[in-house]
Formats: sequence, C-alpha cells, structure tokens
Amino acid sequence: MNVLVIGASGFLGGGAARALQASGAAVWATARNESTRERVEASGFRAVSADVEKPDELAKAAALADAVVYAVALSSAEAEVIEARALSAIVRALGGTDKALLYTSGVWYYGPTGDRVADETTPPNPLPTAAARPRLEKLVLDAARAGVRSAVIRPGYVYGNGQGLSALFVQSARESGAAKVIGDGANHWPVVHVDDLGELYALALENAASGDVYNGTDETAFTQLEIASAASRGAGAHGATSVWPIDDAAAAMGEWVRNLALDQRATSVRARSRLGWSPRAKNIVEELEGGK
Repeated sequence: MNVLVIGASGFLGGGAARALQASGAAVWATARNESTRERVEASGFRAVSADVEKPDELAKAAALADAVVYAVALSSAEAEVIEARALSAIVRALGGTDKALLYTSGVWYYGPTGDRVADETTPPNPLPTAAARPRLEKLVLDAARAGVRSAVIRPGYVYGNGQGLSALFVQSARESGAAKVIGDGANHWPVVHVDDLGELYALALENAASGDVYNGTDETAFTQLEIASAASRGAGAHGATSVWPIDDAAAAMGEWVRNLALDQRATSVRARSRLGWSPRAKNIVEELEGGK
C-alpha cells in the first residue's frame, strides 16, 4: 500500500510515517522544497513534490496514492482557508474510491474540560486560535458520504525523543535554571508519546470506520507543573520552575500559547476498544526525568 503522508517531515507526521512504514506500507512524503526532500528521503520515505498551499499538487499526489494521512497544522492567519482548500482538493481526488483519509486534529478542539473527561462525543469549545478545528473536521468527515473512508484523529500533546512542546520546558531549564510554566501550571495536559501515536495511525488506516473520530491520549493526567518539574529534573535544574504569566507569554509567542494553559482531560477508550490500540511508551514524567 502506498500511503501519502502530508507532514512527514514534521514531528507528529514523522512518527506516523515511521509506524506506517514499519507496518509494511510504502510511505510517500510530501516535500515542498529541496531541504524537505532531503530530510524525508534520509528517513527512507519516497519524496513527492507537493505543498499544502498548492491544492492541485496535493490532489495529483493523493489520486495516485492508496491512502492519505494529513498530519500538518498551519499557524498563519490564513491557515483555515489554506487547509480547507487543501483538504477539499484531497477529498475530490479520493471521491468514490473508498480510499482512506486520516485527518489530524487535536484535543484543543474541546477547549477547557476541567474535571470532565472528554470523549469523541464531547461538543467542541475551542479557544479562538483553534476555532478552525471543528470546521475542518466536518469537511473531512462529510467526505464519508462521497465515497472516501475518512476519519479524524485528535492527539493529545505529543512528546518523545526530546521533541514536542514539553521540550520547551527542557530548553528553558537549561538556559535559565528553571523550567518556564505558562500560567500557574495547575492545568492538566492529555498527552501521548509520538511512537504510540504513530501506531494509532497505522491501526486507524487499516481498521477505522468511515466517518469515525478517535482521541489519541495515554490516559495520564499530569499537570503542566508536574511535567515541567520532571523536565527540570531531567535537565539538571533540580525541579526548579518559574511562572510565565499567560498574557506575557501570549505577547511574546502569540495567542496560541493560551491553549497551553487549558485544563483538559481526554480519554481514548474508543481507539482502544475499536482499533485495539494500546500505548506502551514511558509516561511523559518518566521520559523527561530520564533526560529526554
């Protein structure tokens, strides 16, 4: 099976691509420039010239593939328009073929959940910077009526191999002697290891029901402060943390960082029961304490 992975040069998409390759699929990785082409080819994937901002290129590549995994998220002001055009082009290319399309959303779809544990039926309540997620999900899921085996995966915060948002804690601990927490750090983060998430993509590609949605979290519920403290210990800063007021962080890094202060819990029981998914990696605190 030839699987087109859009975003294979990134952290999350790369994890999905590796798992798909390990499952026996031939991975075609989109490459928008020579640097990306070299990177994906070095990972053992076949580079395909295509760009999310050029829908016709994506459509042509998608039509030749046996399945498509969309694992990229843009952050520009025009992101929703660009992604909607890209996904629409892919859906048209796959229409009537019953080929699989897996779209990557995320737990920011739910907004703050507090003490409630979100499952796939929980209504969306995203912050403005994630407001496009429900609309883009609908575009993909509606494709099930057009002969596309479409499904959505909502990962938690992805960590592992020294990458992901948790790496910011490690970086700040090494640079300043304390891991920098966004807000007071009392909020909970649903998380998943990149390798476990990759296996979820492989299982979903094989067995996902058309029009279905799957959370991808490992069921832990560590607070941001607990995660930052673990990163600080692993970085040699003895667990020291510092508070970065949310407004200051947003001014410095952009409004998207307000999502990092969301208090969230999410379950992936559906992926476990329907797809047989079973996360096996070290939890995020153990991994970060180990210096990764």
